[in-house]
Amino acid sequence: MPDVKLMAHWVAGYPDMERSHAAALALAAGGADYLEIQFPFSDPSADGPVIERACQASLEAGFKTADGFRLIEDLAKRLSSPLFIMTYGSLLVARGAEDFARRAAGAGAKGLIIPDLPPDYDERLFESRRLAGLAVVPVIAPGIAETRLGLIQSLDPEYIYTALRLGITGGRTALDKNSIRHLDKAGFLGSKIIAGFGVRTREQILALTGHTHAVAVGSHFLETFDRTGGVCPENALRSAAAELNAFSQNADPSFRAF
Repeated sequence: MPDVKLMAHWVAGYPDMERSHAAALALAAGGADYLEIQFPFSDPSADGPVIERACQASLEAGFKTADGFRLIEDLAKRLSSPLFIMTYGSLLVARGAEDFARRAAGAGAKGLIIPDLPPDYDERLFESRRLAGLAVVPVIAPGIAETRLGLIQSLDPEYIYTALRLGITGGRTALDKNSIRHLDKAGFLGSKIIAGFGVRTREQILALTGHTHAVAVGSHFLETFDRTGGVCPENALRSAAAELNAFSQNADPSFRAF
C-alpha cells in the first residue's frame, strides 16, 4: 500500500455553503486523508483559473470569513480527517494573525496554509501558531535558496507545502528527476512534506510515493464537480478521491452526503 497520503482541496462556499459542505464530506468519504479548505480571496496569487473561478463564484454568492469558520467547525465534528485552512494574507491582516489563528484552532483546524506570508514577512503568524496550537505550513517552490531553507528549518514546522513546479495551480505537471530531487531536498529538513500543483492522476501520486508525506489535489476535484452538471456531484467527488487514493483505508462505502 502506498505510504503517500491524499490532501483534497475544496473552496469554501463553492458553489454555495451547503454544497461545499457536502463536497468536503464526499472527498473525505472517498478516502482523503487531509482536507484543505480554501477561504476565497478576490486577488489570489497562486491559484490557477479553475480555483480562481470557484473563489469568485463563492464571493459573489456572499461568502464571509465567518462562514468559513462555521464550515470548519461542522466538518471537524463529523470527520476524523485533519482540516487545513488555506487562504491569503489579507484575510489574516484584516483581523490580525493571532486572532485568525486562535479562531481557526477553536473551529477545529489542524493548520494554516498561507502562500503569500513567508516566514520573515508573516505578520507574526509563525509566532501565533504556538499560542493557538496550530501547524503553520510554509510554502516553498523549486529553486528556493539554501538560506531560505535554513530559515524555514529554524522554525521546525510540522509540515512544509512544496510546489512541484513554478507558476500557478491547475496546469498539468510533468514529474521528472528534478521534481523528485526538490522533494527529497525539502524532506531533509525533517518536516512532513505536502506536494502540490497539477497533480491529477494516481500514476503521479504513485510516482511521488516515498518522496512526500502527502499530495494535494484541488483543480481536478473542482473540474470533476463541474462536469457533473449538478447530477449527483457528491458521488462523483467520492469516486474521484477513491480513484486517486485507491489503497486508502479511509474510504466509506456507505457514504451519503445528505
